[in-house]
Amino acid sequence: MIIFKFGGASVKEAAGVKNMVEILKKTGTKDKLIVVSAMGKTTNALELVIQNYFEFNKIDLTEVKNFHAQIAQNLFANTNHPIFATLNQYWKELTSFLEENSSQDYDFVYDQVIGFGELISTAIISAYLNSEEIKNNWIDARKLIKTDTTYRDAQVNWEITQKNINHHIKPNELFITQGFIASTTNNCTTTLGREGSDYSAAIFAYCLNAKEVSIWKDVSGVYNADPRIFKDSIQLNQINYNEAIELAFYGASVIHPKTIQPLQRKEIPLVVRSFYDLTLPGTKVSNGPKIVPQVPCFIVKDDLILLSIATKDFSFFVEQNMSEVFALFHAFQTKVDLIQNSAISFSVVIDNKFKKFDLLIENLQKRFRVSFNKGVKLYTLRHATPEAIKATEKDKVVLLKQVTRETAQLVVHENL
Repeated sequence: MIIFKFGGASVKEAAGVKNMVEILKKTGTKDKLIVVSAMGKTTNALELVIQNYFEFNKIDLTEVKNFHAQIAQNLFANTNHPIFATLNQYWKELTSFLEENSSQDYDFVYDQVIGFGELISTAIISAYLNSEEIKNNWIDARKLIKTDTTYRDAQVNWEITQKNINHHIKPNELFITQGFIASTTNNCTTTLGREGSDYSAAIFAYCLNAKEVSIWKDVSGVYNADPRIFKDSIQLNQINYNEAIELAFYGASVIHPKTIQPLQRKEIPLVVRSFYDLTLPGTKVSNGPKIVPQVPCFIVKDDLILLSIATKDFSFFVEQNMSEVFALFHAFQTKVDLIQNSAISFSVVIDNKFKKFDLLIENLQKRFRVSFNKGVKLYTLRHATPEAIKATEKDKVVLLKQVTRETAQLVVHENL
């Protein structure tokens, strides 16, 4: 079995869906499972629906409905095609949930709504494959991947998931399913973290002992830096699992942080390939201690918060203090990207993706003195050289700097 994963940028329009079908025709459709994300910016559009729902008690699906209707109309000349009835049914289900929902748990509601993007995307693509005489089996990932109830960042129950996948996914056929979404044992939808479709592909690969995972992107592979930010970026032809994990952990956007670990455990190769040019080899992630980049790798994360914490009585900041702080980080779903401590203070760079920073600060201030800078950038340099560090620091105000054997990290504020 080979796993293909297609992201939202690849299927953002009818032309992208058609190109995906051409890739399948050229690479074969037997023994293959396709994992697909929501189309284009659907996730962002549904996040706006959720925001309006909570802030204004308003349900407005017009934009997202029109977007998918246009793609379907461009793919299916016959407006009586069953896919249009399928889309209407999904919109009815989503509207019904929002009208009948009584939960004020934002994360729970988020997961119940956001997953419709992947369900609709795969329904359209499956129908189009059938219209092109490519027989396929559409399957709801929520029936297979089971998790706990940590909404928006669910943890996989591997034992149940393994049994479900092995029972439903059979050899010699083509399957299509959704990335990003899963469900609890009570069948409430959960999600695996933003951009979690890559992780979904890795879960299926692990459970099926897949031969390979190919992630199709709008770039030709993994680069030593984001080509949109660094004009002299270089493609990495091959890296090992550990290096990929490091790059993903620090925020490299091409690979989701959780994706590599299941593949590494079974030594399943991952190839990041160009969606637009099949002739390009892409970047291969596989086993091998010597497969590391020979150039510095640059990763930038925006809109972070530099948080400094100290005891109120100016005593040493010791292990007990740290355990209290990290307990609050866990309670308020705060991701830590960098840690640095001194005798009397403790500094961290955090990501406020769950929008719970104000509650975190309120609780921290009960026990500690707290200061922070919002809107900082974190530059991470893997295999850093003195020249690369100096170039990164140029014309920036460096608030915090940390250099180890393999990695340098700079917290900067460019608007001071």
